[in-house]
Amino acid sequence: MAQDITTPVRQLVEDAKKAIEEISAEEAIALHGDGGVVIVDIRDVRELHRDGKIPGAFHCPRGMLEFWIDPASPYHKDVFAQHKKYIFHCASGWRSALAAEVAQRMGLKPVAHIETGFTGWKKAGGPVEMPE
Repeated sequence: MAQDITTPVRQLVEDAKKAIEEISAEEAIALHGDGGVVIVDIRDVRELHRDGKIPGAFHCPRGMLEFWIDPASPYHKDVFAQHKKYIFHCASGWRSALAAEVAQRMGLKPVAHIETGFTGWKKAGGPVEMPE
């Protein structure tokens, strides 16, 4: 017998979107290369190899995000200790909404996410490179 899900993922994403800044792919493209911005790609490494990535984006698998943000974690990454704006993205904007919301709750600010994800980035003509 299946579990009764009290809060479906769609609701979690909608709640997260209400708490964070959403930016369009075009806005993200305009910010690309700005020294005060870190674009964080939370997709699975297989997605990067299959679809490419935003040049200069920092790859952080979604499952490691909280551990890499927390300075008290043995897995902390210095990229998350900078005073910059963090723009998260996934493929379509659902995972990145959840990631941005949890990053913000952890104290990382300012944060945003690309509302249409990497798919929207490519559709809007953003630069893409294939990982090595």
